[in-house]
Amino acid sequence: MKSDFHIHTYYSDGVFSPEKIVDLALDAGLQVIAITDHDNVLSHDVAAEYLKTKEVEFTLIRGIEVNTLYKDYEVHILGYFPDVNKSDFKNLLKVQQQARIKQTKEILHLLAKKEGIKIAFDDVKNMVAEGGSIGRPHIAKAITNAGGTSNVMEAYSKYIHRASPVYVERKTVSPFDAVEVIYDAGGIPVIAHPYDIDIAEKLIKDLMNCGLRGIEAYHRKHSPALVEYFSSMAENLGLIVTGGSDFHAPNIMNGQIILGKNFVPEWIYEGLLNEKKHLDLARG
Repeated sequence: MKSDFHIHTYYSDGVFSPEKIVDLALDAGLQVIAITDHDNVLSHDVAAEYLKTKEVEFTLIRGIEVNTLYKDYEVHILGYFPDVNKSDFKNLLKVQQQARIKQTKEILHLLAKKEGIKIAFDDVKNMVAEGGSIGRPHIAKAITNAGGTSNVMEAYSKYIHRASPVYVERKTVSPFDAVEVIYDAGGIPVIAHPYDIDIAEKLIKDLMNCGLRGIEAYHRKHSPALVEYFSSMAENLGLIVTGGSDFHAPNIMNGQIILGKNFVPEWIYEGLLNEKKHLDLARG
């Protein structure tokens, strides 16, 4: 089945609503998708409700992407099929949301104090859907909207990085905590796009002790060689392989919608389902 297991909406740093994502997925001929917004799962129910108005064969998987930090590395953990009512899972999301709000307010304070760029917190908050995850892309856009920079990329290069005097690191959970909470909530934890983590193999092995069950080998930033490298690593470690477009917005370089354009082999969905069944049996 044609699938895409890594998609974002405006409940985090994507530009489209969950309903629009469903329409785009159908237009792209996809049959299975997972919406994986950063640090929240609100888009799933919105998309699921919208799907009820469609008479189509289509599967929507509940997903999430948890942003974590480890030894100065930004490590993203995908989770599929989590029970969102588990108390530890709900607490994880609460902690992550509070950290996002705190980081944003502190950066906005420093921007006003040191750079004279005055931005109201609500101007950032209003860029995401109610209850959604605010983050660095929204701060960068707010800086540009306030006239602090001429474009978002300039905002990143001047202010949204560790060397900037106005930047404040977000106090996130560790990847080990994220993996463990997703696993304990009945979900399948997967390390996302490990291309930029030069300690990936050791970290993946360590995360397996907490319940890591997969590697996102298919990603738009993974070359064919990297896809092969991470797929082989997964096979050697007994992990499943996942993949997706990591879609946030249309490709502004060529005007195309790239949702589902990243080639994800059909067997990946079957592997994901089999892993879920296996874990459910193991958990009793």
